[in-house]
Amino acid sequence: MKQAIVARTDVGMGQGKLAAQVAHASLSAYEKADTQLRDQWKRGGQKKVVLKGESERQLHELSEIAERDGIPTALVRDAGHTQLEPGTVTALAVGPAADDRVDRVTGDLSLF
Repeated sequence: MKQAIVARTDVGMGQGKLAAQVAHASLSAYEKADTQLRDQWKRGGQKKVVLKGESERQLHELSEIAERDGIPTALVRDAGHTQLEPGTVTALAVGPAADDRVDRVTGDLSLF
């Protein structure tokens, strides 16, 4: 079991902003997962990977692929209080789900 969080590299987020957006995505996707997935993931150590995303379009495409496969997802839009314009898509969480299911969606991306 794992969760992959894809964070955009093209919007110029600082490290703190990046960390916050990744955390928002992780928690939001976790909350969308059913009880069985959540329990399995928690028992397995809540494995996560953070990956590089190129664009808003890419995050939307990955989200659609994961949703078609029944994997919990969360697309994060920034509130715009600090570095980014309101509504800027910053991150996508895919999972928690079985490693191979998450890898079918995000396996071609580079680690952050």
